[in-house]
Amino acid sequence: MVFSSAIFLLYFLPLFIVVYYLSDKKYRNYIIVFFSIFFYSWGAPQFIFAALGITFVNFHVVQWMDNSRSPMRKKVYLTMAICVNVGLLIYFKYANFFVENLSYIIMLWNGAPIKWMELALPVGISFFTFESITYIVDVYKREHSPQKSFIDFLTYILLFPKLIAGPIVRYHEIAHQLKSREHSLDNFLNGFYRFSIGLAKKVLIANQVGLIANHYFFYDTSFLDSASAWIGILSYTFQLYFDFSGYSDMGIGLARMMGFRLPENFNSPYISQSITEFWRRWHITLGNWMRNYLYIPLGGNRTNSKIRLYFNLWMVFLLSGLWHGASWNFIAWGLFHGTFLVLERAFLHTLYQKLGAFIRVFLTFFIISIGWVIFRSEDMVQAIGYIERLFAFQFDWQQFCIWKHNFYLLLAAIFSFLAFFKFGQKIQATVFDEVTHPKKQVLQTIASLILLLLSLSYISASGFNPFIYFRF
Repeated sequence: MVFSSAIFLLYFLPLFIVVYYLSDKKYRNYIIVFFSIFFYSWGAPQFIFAALGITFVNFHVVQWMDNSRSPMRKKVYLTMAICVNVGLLIYFKYANFFVENLSYIIMLWNGAPIKWMELALPVGISFFTFESITYIVDVYKREHSPQKSFIDFLTYILLFPKLIAGPIVRYHEIAHQLKSREHSLDNFLNGFYRFSIGLAKKVLIANQVGLIANHYFFYDTSFLDSASAWIGILSYTFQLYFDFSGYSDMGIGLARMMGFRLPENFNSPYISQSITEFWRRWHITLGNWMRNYLYIPLGGNRTNSKIRLYFNLWMVFLLSGLWHGASWNFIAWGLFHGTFLVLERAFLHTLYQKLGAFIRVFLTFFIISIGWVIFRSEDMVQAIGYIERLFAFQFDWQQFCIWKHNFYLLLAAIFSFLAFFKFGQKIQATVFDEVTHPKKQVLQTIASLILLLLSLSYISASGFNPFIYFRF
């Protein structure tokens, strides 16, 4: 089940809201857990017991770790808990990749391929695992005391607005809200408004440019001219942003309707003036997680050696690529971004200062778009072939005259780069402003209902509604 499906919008969500707000406050976490289990089971019923089992193990191991007076025993519990969670992630997400590559090597030496039943990938396992690790490490570092209630801990882990697509919420950011949060009309209306904006971004923009991207990526790259290739990758570039940021908006809005405040996950990333800035604006919670739990433990930028600093950046983005998927494409994509981060640290930042802001944004967007080719392609052969077509300088100018493509690409571009301008920043601040005045709330609610109805009509009329985070 996904937020942009008719089943969720017309049945699951209304029923949840009614039951949630009719129940006593002391039972509302139980309601969340019940509906979250049902929500997850709808798409992956075979994995819900594994999710509940590992959550049960994490809860008790962390209790033992916190109660232990021996520093050595604490480290043993910490290591055990992290190994169990990372091991589960590796098994489900990377076992197929490992076996496929090992089998390929064996076949090169005239050996028989390995017989292996491919494992299905549990939806949202990466988000689930990363949040479990934040809880374990935060408690170990004494940044927060462990959760005493298993139901409250389940609420943190299984909270359905963030369960399958983030944002990644560190335990200390939400711990106090598990027991005490504000349930008010203001919160509900602001949450509903934010959800409707996210739904519109996903359905009215991302899905539409996604259709264009799929059209061009479907072809063998040898049949593409440069115009088609650029239209295809620009469409995917915008699809990925509006799909992912739209889903984050929906998650933040849903949580707000329940009284939770989740961290922001996107901040107009395509107006970035460097790759470094892009990663401060794109998937912010993942970037924070990588910084706190990988980059800093590796030594971060505190090292006196530039070689070690560059190695730390590369390693973090190699692992970031692997986090996104078990494929050489994702590894290459991670190293692609890691390379540009290293180059910016080494000398590009000096060069950037000599360029205007508009040129810096253009160059950064250009680099990011090339990276998305690697990210989107099925394998490296397709990625290399597609990039070759981008720079073949063979243009079928009629491709630029398809009005439907032009309309949705222009719409996506306007909303992507609006915040580059001061007037755009004011518009964006006004749109996302939290409203408490009754008259403004009425207007906001009307806007929410219009966006909801428009999105529902598009969902009903189109069978194209991809869930692109399944592989994550």
